[in-house]
Amino acid sequence: MRHRLLVPGAAALSLLLAIPASAADFTPGAPGVGDTYYPESGNGGYDVSHYDLRLKYQPKTDLLEGTATLLAKTTQDLSRFNLDFGLKVSEIRINGKKASFARSGKHELEVTPAAPLEKGKQISVVVRYAGKPSELKIDGYSAWARTPDGGVVAQEPDAAVWWFPSNDHPTDKATYDISVAVPDGTQALSNGVLASQSSKLGWTRYNWRSDKPQATYLTTLAVGKFDLTTDKTANGLPVINAISKDLGANEGSAKASIERTTEITEWLESVFGAYPFNAVGGYVPNVPAGYALETQTRPFYGKKAFDRGTNVSVVVHELAHQWYGDSVSLKDWKDIWINEGFAAYSQWLWSEKEGEGTAQELADYVYAQHPSDDPFWKVKPGNPGAENQFDDAVYDRGALALQALRNKVGDKVFFGLLKSWPTENRYGNASVADFVKFAEKKSGKQLAGFFDTWLFQPSKPALGAAKQAFGAHQAPVAEPKSWKQIAATHEVHGH
Repeated sequence: MRHRLLVPGAAALSLLLAIPASAADFTPGAPGVGDTYYPESGNGGYDVSHYDLRLKYQPKTDLLEGTATLLAKTTQDLSRFNLDFGLKVSEIRINGKKASFARSGKHELEVTPAAPLEKGKQISVVVRYAGKPSELKIDGYSAWARTPDGGVVAQEPDAAVWWFPSNDHPTDKATYDISVAVPDGTQALSNGVLASQSSKLGWTRYNWRSDKPQATYLTTLAVGKFDLTTDKTANGLPVINAISKDLGANEGSAKASIERTTEITEWLESVFGAYPFNAVGGYVPNVPAGYALETQTRPFYGKKAFDRGTNVSVVVHELAHQWYGDSVSLKDWKDIWINEGFAAYSQWLWSEKEGEGTAQELADYVYAQHPSDDPFWKVKPGNPGAENQFDDAVYDRGALALQALRNKVGDKVFFGLLKSWPTENRYGNASVADFVKFAEKKSGKQLAGFFDTWLFQPSKPALGAAKQAFGAHQAPVAEPKSWKQIAATHEVHGH
């Protein structure tokens, strides 16, 4: 009798014990992905697959009102999770139910659902918010720039926190629908293609769609008055370019540069393979910024990028990023070379195509230009440090490494690499180490030591190491015709 009573009692006790044990398995998602340079960027516990942003922006007051819907999948049993966002939030719902939320850190929004979320479940997160993004300062600055007729957001490595809640790190890409209402007579530009446009009661709504995986910092919004031109590449790809109507003396040079987008895209396809997205183009708003940024499908160019006249080279650079940096994105911000080294080298290849200096002549010139005690050689392109992430060496020494690789493996293998890397890793993330392994596999050569010399040693490669690549010139090396324009783009790389 005692035995029969003990059995159900033990089962009941086991059930009771299972409840708190199960609840204990639900833990908060990490407040960052652990990036080497920016540990607070991104969040743990979920992956976003799609952002639906429905916005309204009044240029006169800089008031941005928004409802963001995030579709995501949990990657752990979550008691709560973080979003990266800075504007004032009025309500959050998860799977239709109200959630509580609190602020922490510089830009963390801690969200607690009404009930814990099980691992592997699809969830929807709706965030209602409003604020003036240009007044939001994080580390003393705002990525949102006001213009005489609107506002623009385009910044690296962080931009999203000023205008939409997100998992703000390149390792969590998603597709986007961005719908923006602005006063009639004003335009709203974003990524991808314009799916529809409508006007009602003095407001015009623009609905943009970017249907391939896209990193948060590559998502852009520009509100203002633009001259728009449209075109198609030979393969039928929509080309949408936009130039602010009030660029002043820079208008002609900006337009002359951006209007080369179709031609440059077609040429880049011959070098890197099929273009990976649903549209291409560029825009130049009236902001005093001098930098450019490879915002996906529609690069941003600050008007000061054209202070010296046309700059086709910077257009080549930002469009090359659509393959190297946008389609294949870095895993960690220390891997910046797989973005910038290749985009810089594309400028060298364009120079070679245009007959303004071969890539070899540019490599010879850069190598000879910097003596061994130049701080240029102290910066390691393979891991430059956050403070040197956009240093000239990341671009020039990064491109030097690629010319050295070209000489080591031969043109056939090298140009095969340039196409196969973005093709085989399309829409993914990769590291410098991944590229080294990829190059070894494709070339059949041991290249770890080679890449260590060119990307990771804080010193100028010795004459012996450089001889095969650059001829170890003793006499002064002539400056290639294209160099001044290529060098001018360095000033627009500081984000």
